Amino acid sequence: MLKKYLTKKNITAVMVLYISIVFIQALRFKFFDSVETLHIFSTLNIWAFDTFGIEGLFLPPGIFNAYVVGASELIASIVMLIGLFSSRKFLIPLGALMSLGIISGAIFFHLFTPLGVNVLGDGGLLFTSACGIWLMSLAIILMNKEHLMALISKDTSAAGSVQK
Repeated sequence: MLKKYLTKKNITAVMVLYISIVFIQALRFKFFDSVETLHIFSTLNIWAFDTFGIEGLFLPPGIFNAYVVGASELIASIVMLIGLFSSRKFLIPLGALMSLGIISGAIFFHLFTPLGVNVLGDGGLLFTSACGIWLMSLAIILMNKEHLMALISKDTSAAGSVQK
């Protein structure tokens, strides 16, 4: 009974919706300068200055500030959601590639900077969430790779085909 619901299409849809919800709900923190966001990006900015002598990399107008990261997450979510609810299925793994890149940066900064895994005493919740999004993004890419391969080979009929 359950097997008929565990299709590639449904599993992909659940993962796309989860990633999009997490990314979109986090915009309120990134776009409205929450205490958590200020701590994270200030810590990274100090680390970049102390390590590389680069000032302002993670604070506005730096190229990796919270607004840029938030906008990137929003774009990745929109791309995946358009793919999910349209015939342009190639957008699903394309958005997942974007998500994978964004979240890989987050995981890197948690592991290799003073930010650490336990941010402001959250018990590693933010880091664990990032790891889950990374795994789901990779799963979406692997489960829908035929759409990406069709884009590379310029076979548009396969790129937009409906998943089974």
